[in-house]
Amino acid sequence: MGLSGPVPRRVDAATKAGLLRLIDKATKAGWRHRRACAYLQLAEGRAWRWYERREAGRLDDHRSGAGAVHGLLADERAAIIALFDQWGEVDRSHRKLAHRGSYEQLVWVSPATVRRVLAANGLVLRRPRRAGRSERRPFPEWATYERNSIWIYDTTHFKRCPKTAVITIMDLVTRKWICEVVSAEETGTQVQVAFCEALELEGLLDTIDAHVADHADRCLDAAVAVVEPILLAVSDNGPQMTSGSTREFMAMCAIAQHFGRPGTPTDQAWIESLFSHIKADWPHLDAIDDPAVLRAELAVMRVEYNTVRLHAGIGYVTPDDEHEGRGPQIRRARRVGLTRARRQRIAYHRLQRHQRQPPETR
Repeated sequence: MGLSGPVPRRVDAATKAGLLRLIDKATKAGWRHRRACAYLQLAEGRAWRWYERREAGRLDDHRSGAGAVHGLLADERAAIIALFDQWGEVDRSHRKLAHRGSYEQLVWVSPATVRRVLAANGLVLRRPRRAGRSERRPFPEWATYERNSIWIYDTTHFKRCPKTAVITIMDLVTRKWICEVVSAEETGTQVQVAFCEALELEGLLDTIDAHVADHADRCLDAAVAVVEPILLAVSDNGPQMTSGSTREFMAMCAIAQHFGRPGTPTDQAWIESLFSHIKADWPHLDAIDDPAVLRAELAVMRVEYNTVRLHAGIGYVTPDDEHEGRGPQIRRARRVGLTRARRQRIAYHRLQRHQRQPPETR
């Protein structure tokens, strides 16, 4: 058996069976059980427990421990797989799926856990290529980082409608896709139409009128009344953005303009990311050749983008949630849910852990 000295704390089943056979032979030869155990340097109580386990046919030791006390439960693994089946084509990221689980109040797990479960089941998320980030010039100090304070807009085209321009306005802070204007032209007029629609949708027209009137009353004695801006419009240096008519319209609406560096589209990374997501998540838009159909489809996609799709840039909530002020509450509920789920897993595994029973006394 290869033993010398006291019997170690852990020995395999074959060694246990061999020691018990030696004790059996010794007792048949007239030795007392205690003396035989002492000669083999084996505790007598330990030998009696081995006898009981030999009668039950389980001399092999159980695996030490019962797994991590915070390990996943079976229903949590099933919920993660169900999330993949239902939302995999929408979220396309293990991080988004983890937050989707808490957003839908189905399962509270970390992104790494989602990735491990999907890998263990051979499930792969199809992730489209995304544009990288780039540094930008700072915004004016007066621009507050809250909703309806910084808007960004740009123009994009779709493959089957190359002569149709889509001017889109997005709230840079909350990532809400506010509106779009589909037109055969790409001039300052379309920019003005888009901003009039966006201001009306966000209920800012009356605010602008009151702000301009109040500022004009306070500046009656001044030679030129300069209206303090209430909104910052971020864009590139396109001719429709820098035209004189656009500047006049923005000044009339108390909107300040902020232009990115020429030839640096990453200075408008937020709106470029929006266009990238639209074309990657809904590729059928590139196959539409009728501007009227494209206009209708974009309106539908805007609702889905704002109310269904989780956005990584705002903490994995929908833009509508963030725009309406529900984002902080949802993110806090996820943190609370993760903590509660971990405690429940620990409590469950502790109850299921096999407790070693004391040996029967003879």
